[in-house]
Amino acid sequence: MTDSASAAVAAPRVHGAYRWFQLLCGVICMAMIANLQYGWTLFVNPIDAKYHWGPAAIQVAFTIFVFTETWLVPIEGWFVDKYGPSLVVLFGGVMVAIAWVLNSRADTLVLLYTGAVLGGIGASAVYGTCVGNALKWFPDRRGLAAGFTAAGFGAGAALTVAPIAAMIKTQGYETAFFNFGIGQGVVIVLLAVFLRRPPAGLVAPVQRKIAQNRVEFSPGQVFRSPVFWLLYLMMVLVASGGLMAAAQIAPIAKDFKIADVPVNILGLSGAALTIAITLDRIFDGLGRPFFGWVSDQIGRENTMFIAFAIGAASLLTLSFYGSNPIVFVLITALFFGVFGEIYSLFPATAGDTFGAKFATTNNGMLYTAKGTASLLVPVASIVATKYGWSAVFAISVGANVIAALLALIVLKPMRRRLFERAEQSA
Repeated sequence: MTDSASAAVAAPRVHGAYRWFQLLCGVICMAMIANLQYGWTLFVNPIDAKYHWGPAAIQVAFTIFVFTETWLVPIEGWFVDKYGPSLVVLFGGVMVAIAWVLNSRADTLVLLYTGAVLGGIGASAVYGTCVGNALKWFPDRRGLAAGFTAAGFGAGAALTVAPIAAMIKTQGYETAFFNFGIGQGVVIVLLAVFLRRPPAGLVAPVQRKIAQNRVEFSPGQVFRSPVFWLLYLMMVLVASGGLMAAAQIAPIAKDFKIADVPVNILGLSGAALTIAITLDRIFDGLGRPFFGWVSDQIGRENTMFIAFAIGAASLLTLSFYGSNPIVFVLITALFFGVFGEIYSLFPATAGDTFGAKFATTNNGMLYTAKGTASLLVPVASIVATKYGWSAVFAISVGANVIAALLALIVLKPMRRRLFERAEQSA
């Protein structure tokens, strides 16, 4: 028997049901932190109505949250790679609950920003762990697994948008912060107990359609790789437009004068803004596993080009016709359907390129691009005030077009050369 054959016999095999159970736990945990980002827009105007701090000052809390949520992922990823996922996610659940309880009591911007920091810490612990765990359990279906996990974050707010909006309206935003904060935190803590990392030497069905590097890159090697920095730039370009839309959709709808206009579409009826946010979360969630699966079939870069191009067209349409409530609802849903895929495509691409051994840490480093992009959210408010939302949309359209072209013209040949060098050195 050859050494490779002996290794194959000794290596643990994938037990299908168990790894899907691990994926399900991760998806639910991700759904429990979704409102920290995607439900935030519902709280902006009520907070401003009570304290008159101004939308720009309040949106700084959103930027702080996203920045903290992303930039701490590599550190927490190191803990996950070393000690496993359970403890890190449990810690994240506690922090998420504390954050929203604090938000419910925040009567100064300092307290609001502190809640954003704590929420970011908790969300990063959950997000980075669950995505990294999916990449490790599913080396054969990285796009699909990362997509399903990210879908929990993208669509997790869909079922709770209407209840949160109703609770804000009837009981106040403070009660909504408190009740949903406690509930989300408890669910995460309970599920954290069941999370496990895969056994060493995991054997999974071979991914035949997508090129995967056989070399395991350490975080230091990844940091020095030009491919990593190209991926980072592309993620910043696309994420900035999506985060702006997620944070500002309520002010945008208000400025377009369609926020409270009743609509009846796709079986849903209600105010245009509420329906838009609900559909945005659904399409965002569906888009992540869908485009992850597509990328498993036709390649990461090809899928990026298609998704980024559709995103650019969506924002361009919204700029010209967004004052129509039906168009606003449908086009924002389409945009989020193609925006959310960055949270499946980029982790899958990183896993294919740099290996699975340090996947949580390496993907966490790439995920900080979202934090960098979040710095542009308050800038969008300033640009919109001075030049209108059309100027903000135009900038985002340009960013999506550039990222789409980079995927095919630059990233694809760079990764091919990296794989060729790895084959030669193997």
